[in-house]
This record gives sequence, C-alpha cells and structure tokens, in this order.
Amino acid sequence: MMEQSKAIALNRKIIQVTAVVGILLTIYIGFQIKQTDFFAINGPFQQLVKNAGFYGPLLFILVQIVQVVYPIIPGGLTCVAGHLIFGPLYGFIYNFVGIMIGSIMNFMLAKRFGKSLVQAFVSEATYQKYIAYLDDGKRFERFLVGAFILPGFPDDFLCMVAGLSKMSLKRFIVICLISKPVTLYLYTVIAIEGIQIVLKFFGI
Repeated sequence: MMEQSKAIALNRKIIQVTAVVGILLTIYIGFQIKQTDFFAINGPFQQLVKNAGFYGPLLFILVQIVQVVYPIIPGGLTCVAGHLIFGPLYGFIYNFVGIMIGSIMNFMLAKRFGKSLVQAFVSEATYQKYIAYLDDGKRFERFLVGAFILPGFPDDFLCMVAGLSKMSLKRFIVICLISKPVTLYLYTVIAIEGIQIVLKFFGI
C-alpha cells in the first residue's frame, strides 16, 4: 500500500509538471504566433494543413486525443485552433471526434487500471470530492450530464471516474453524445470571442 501511494504521488507530480510546462510552451508559442503571419487566419499554416488532405485533420484529431488523455496543453486552445484552421463546421467535427475518442480512452483506461491510475491525475482532495458521486448510479449519471454541459468541471477526469463506476461503455457514449456536442460548439465560439476581445483590449 505504501509503495502504491508513493507511485501515485510520483505520477501525480510528473503529470502536474508536464501540464505546467505545456501551458508555458502554449503561452510562448502564442506570443510567437502574434509576431508572424504564418499562423494567421487563411495564412500559410492554415493552407498547409488544408493541402495536407487526409493527414491534416488526422493529425489534428490525434493532437486532440492526446490533450484529453494526457492534458499537456489546455483543451480550450485546441478547440479554438480547430475552429480557426478548419472552419466552424469541420473544426467542430474534428474537435468532437478527437474529444470523443479521448474520452472513451479515459473511460476504458480507468476500467482497465482502476483507481490508482485515476488518482494520479488530480489531487487527493479532488479525487475524493468526485468519487463520492459513485455511491448512487443514477445520481452519478445525472451529475455527469450536468458536469459535461456546465463549465468549470474537469470533464476529462470525470470520464475516468465514470470508468470506475458500473456504467457500461454504451451508456457512457450515449451520455457523451447527449451532453457534449452543443456545449463544445458554444464554448468554442465563446472562447474565440473572448480571445478577440482581449486582443483588441491590448491592441494586439
């Protein structure tokens, strides 16, 4: 038990450090993007991705899957990137496909490896806070739908928590299909508007 606790603490620290590094890199890359037109809307990078044919969307979906399973970069930023690069329709489709695959992977990983894996991704306090909802299956399902719809909840982590429950994969997919699409689109649009307002405020 002691060795398991040490392993969880070590994995938790690695994930936290990696997440911080990812955020710093994201800020740096964002700053660099503003210094060049390469990443501008309809700029060279966007054209490069479009001209990559099948591989462009595939690469983006892979990035989205990775950020769901292993949160190196903020998920909201990748959703915004998909919207800007591929447009509202295809950006939404590629975002949703990547997020769905990543969410299912989180669910299945928790089913396979159990709570020791899930505990590594958040603090013990956060783990205990959300694991309490598993006591009542129907209550947890309602909570999961609400968490996926409303902002402020750790959606990716909750997919793992769902994997610790008795919920079937089919039921989990249905809940995701009901609760994620509309909110994903709305939050992406809101995020884009928010970024534009901030950029205008600072004259960037």
